[in-house]
Formats: sequence, structure tokens, C-alpha cells
Amino acid sequence: MRLHIHSPGRSGPRAWPSAPGDARFIALRADEPARDAASELAKVGLDDSTEAVFAHSYLAIPAALAVRESSVALVLVEPAFYDIARGHRDIESHISTIEHARLQLAAGNLWGYWTAIRPLMFGGPAQEVTWEEERAAAAEFARRTLPWGHGLRAEHLNAPRILVVTGGWNDEYEAIAGRLVDAGASHVVLPGHGHRAQDHPRFAEVASAFLDR
Repeated sequence: MRLHIHSPGRSGPRAWPSAPGDARFIALRADEPARDAASELAKVGLDDSTEAVFAHSYLAIPAALAVRESSVALVLVEPAFYDIARGHRDIESHISTIEHARLQLAAGNLWGYWTAIRPLMFGGPAQEVTWEEERAAAAEFARRTLPWGHGLRAEHLNAPRILVVTGGWNDEYEAIAGRLVDAGASHVVLPGHGHRAQDHPRFAEVASAFLDR
């Protein structure tokens, strides 16, 4: 059985368009601690029939924590494993920007937070003319769990059972993929779909080739 993790906001085939019709899906929240999400996944999503877990971005962290003591394979799309790539220039720059933004948030300045976050994560500057319609999105993003500080280490993972798929558009995710490859993981770049490489028409082929070998 191949289990596909998605967020509550993008469920089932919308999250994993190439998943087969009998695919199993489970929703995990991005605003709860990774270890809590990992415990939930292990309790309600994993069993002896689980061959592989598919996960994307931040949700790759609870997936990795949940299966690291097992032989379950991981197919990870641009995993946000910032912990394993600390020290890399692009990783440290990203973390520094986020931490500065969260200082603004802690001071009650959601607008100040958004002026740093929007260009970093969504492209284009924050503008006062669109602030009212973006305020809810800013508040929602501010509630998300940061993708570092979870004690995740490449050497703790069963790297030969990991496939990392990236889109080749962001040096941070390529750096993370590089650290996983150094530990023994496989890596494939599927360009043209940004952060959602699972939308690439060859994604299912690439994932199946890895899992079936």
C-alpha cells in the first residue's frame, strides 16, 4: 500500500494528481508540531501493508519521523528538511529571514511579518493596496510550524529507501536533496512545476521505477 500525505487545504488527487484510483490518503496539519503529526500518522496511517509514504514540503518531516525506524520507503517532493542542511548559505539565509519576520510577528506586527514573508515565499512584494485581502493568508502562514528545530538528521534516516524529487528551481531544496544523496538517497529533478514537482507528467513513472526496482 502506498500512502499519500496531504494538507487539509489540498486533499486527495488535488494534492497528488498521479495517484492511482485506489490510493490511500491521509491529511496532516502544517500548524502542529512535527512529532505530534508523526505520532498521528503512525497511529492511523501506517500498518504492515504500508510499502511507501509520499509526502511534500513540510509534511515530509512528520513522514520521515514516523517511518525512520522501519523499512517503509519515502517518496519526498521538495522535503523541507532544513535541519539536515544547516550551514549551507541559502539555507541559513532563508532561516535568518524567517526569524527576523517572526520577531515582527512576536511584536504584534503582522504587516511587518508579511513584508518579509511574501517576497520570500510567494513572490512579489507586500503592498498596502492588497493587504486587506492578504491579511488572512498572512495570519494562516504565521501559524505554520517552522521546518527546522525538529532534530532530524540524515544519518537517522534509511536513506537508501528515500527518493527525493525536486523541481530544480530553488537552491534550498537542491541543497537538502544533496545532503540526502550524500547519505544514500536517490534524487530526480523534474523541472517546470516549481515547488509541486508531483504535478509533472513523469512523476508517477519516476516514483514507480524507484519503488519497483
